[in-house]
Amino acid sequence: MLSAHATTAPSLAARLKDTDGRPAGFDYLRLILSVGVIATHSSLIAYGYDQTTTWTSSVVGWVSSLIVPMFFSLSGFLVAGSLERTDSLFKFLGLRVFRIMPALSVEVLVSALLLGPIFTSLSLSDYFRDPLFHHYFLNVVGHIQYLLPHVFDKNPLPLVNGQLWTVPYELACYILLWFLAIFGIYRNKHWLLIFIVAFYLFQVGNTIFRPNLNYRGAGGVTTVMMFSAGLLLYRYRERIVWSGWLALLCAAVSLASILIPNGIRFSALPAAYFTVYLGLLNPPRQRILLSGDYSYGLYLYGFPIQQAVVAALPNLREWYWNILISLPIAAAIAVFSWWTIERPILRSRQTLDRLDSWFNARLRRKPIEEPLS
Repeated sequence: MLSAHATTAPSLAARLKDTDGRPAGFDYLRLILSVGVIATHSSLIAYGYDQTTTWTSSVVGWVSSLIVPMFFSLSGFLVAGSLERTDSLFKFLGLRVFRIMPALSVEVLVSALLLGPIFTSLSLSDYFRDPLFHHYFLNVVGHIQYLLPHVFDKNPLPLVNGQLWTVPYELACYILLWFLAIFGIYRNKHWLLIFIVAFYLFQVGNTIFRPNLNYRGAGGVTTVMMFSAGLLLYRYRERIVWSGWLALLCAAVSLASILIPNGIRFSALPAAYFTVYLGLLNPPRQRILLSGDYSYGLYLYGFPIQQAVVAALPNLREWYWNILISLPIAAAIAVFSWWTIERPILRSRQTLDRLDSWFNARLRRKPIEEPLS
């Protein structure tokens, strides 16, 4: 680790303090990455797997391979802070469920009960009787189902919600952090460092026995590793410098790793540092853009909206039209989702307080307010 005492650059912790713990960079970064997800999906949705080679092999496709790793790194850093501010592991996990499940449930219901009946090529009676329709609701509990019966079957890519592949891994990350906290690994940052080293060694074995020479995006295990790297940076925030030069070096290493077969599996720490550096920037807040956390809604609703645009407007089936038409619709729904679903649920924390009291009274669990080493 780089010590903050060895340089005049501030530490990550000092930078957090300078921005009152709420740097605008993380808010902007979430929005940018969410829009980036919609942009990168546009080619896949408009042309299908077989015709996206030009996009994926371009500079844009190369750089966009870091979007998901950056999302998970950002999540690890911020969720670690949330864990340390929360006085109960039960309450911490409950807050994570509050953040993910309500909007996810609404997205699943809207896709199955509104988009599905509109865009299926079956009769409505056959659509609602089909087992695929019933299985689709398993998405609510993180068991991802990508298809609805004959929905978008004329589109180049007949998936309803391909973006949801990350949800099980996001849930796995939260559960992993919960267990790291329970067994004291998170509290002792040196044990956490050993955990990350062991994760890297696991990736060596993963690469030897499960090589993937053609795929340069981040798979499931890699996303969990990116999340873990964000945790590590937060725990060592007092000793790691906030340096633009180091961030550029980490960005270069991360991008170079994508060009190496399986290389992205080992880019967790540099990608996480670059992400955290950007997040700790503090540009002026644009009041409309940052009036709520619209990034999750953009991510959730973007893909099915993009599919609907392709199905409804086949004459405008180009990636740029897909972005131009889908993005404003997704943004409007994300704003609606935040103010009517996500924010009200997050503000009902007294429910978690009552549940936590009940849980502690019966299991005599201790809060996590223990010294961090």
